[in-house]
Amino acid sequence: MLKDETIAIVGAGNMGQSILGGLLRNSDLGASNIRASRRSAAALDELSARYPGVVTTTNNAEAISGADVVLLAIKPQNYDQVVKEIGSLVSSETLVISVLAGIEAETISSSFASRPPVVRAMPNTPVLVDLGATAIAAGHGVNGRHLDMAKSIFGAVGSVEVVPEELMDAVTGLSGSGPAYVYMVIEALTDGGVKQGLPRPTAYRLAAQTVLGAARLVIETGKHPAILRDEVTTPGGTAIAAVADLESHGLRTMLINAVGTATRRSKELSRTTRE
Repeated sequence: MLKDETIAIVGAGNMGQSILGGLLRNSDLGASNIRASRRSAAALDELSARYPGVVTTTNNAEAISGADVVLLAIKPQNYDQVVKEIGSLVSSETLVISVLAGIEAETISSSFASRPPVVRAMPNTPVLVDLGATAIAAGHGVNGRHLDMAKSIFGAVGSVEVVPEELMDAVTGLSGSGPAYVYMVIEALTDGGVKQGLPRPTAYRLAAQTVLGAARLVIETGKHPAILRDEVTTPGGTAIAAVADLESHGLRTMLINAVGTATRRSKELSRTTRE
């Protein structure tokens, strides 16, 4: 799907470089088919040393010239400036993929003179270790091949779900912000272990591995989390006692509400961006 394509990553910061690295590790795309732009020449020198063969430049127009896919991995506040630089240079045949939160596909497409097809994407930070969860949404002019290309790109750094664009705020509330919730769980489990006498490094490793292993078990078995929970809660045992305590303190409700709060905030930010 990507072997003969040229991909330009505009804004090769942490997220852009994570996607770049995943493509080189987990797809058939060669380094010479990837271009990366960034304002900092020193940062680009580091990128070149890490990923030999990737074409780097501080000139966004140079990066996207003739590219089959333009991946916008810039900060939302830099969007207007970048569009001024490349808005007239992207062809109607070029697929534009945006990871910018709060900017709708229609807005992005209409920013370019050629009205190119646009796919919106919401990856999360575990893409840094090829375990990201990314939702993509089709915008103006997007066909099946465009979606397959986007799936291939983000599939190199984790799993991909296709959703209607109107659900992107909910995605932000769940998987986009979700790592923060999980980090808090790991931190709390670690503190719980320390309170019971475990050395902190040991407690931290046990907590992190427990979360990783439990998540992988859900994915690989396909079982509902409630079923897996029941499998480890023996009658009168330790796990069921702890689960009852968690339920009495509203853990489930807190997490549901957290996703709702983050979703509402994403909608607020989206409205601000449009205005």
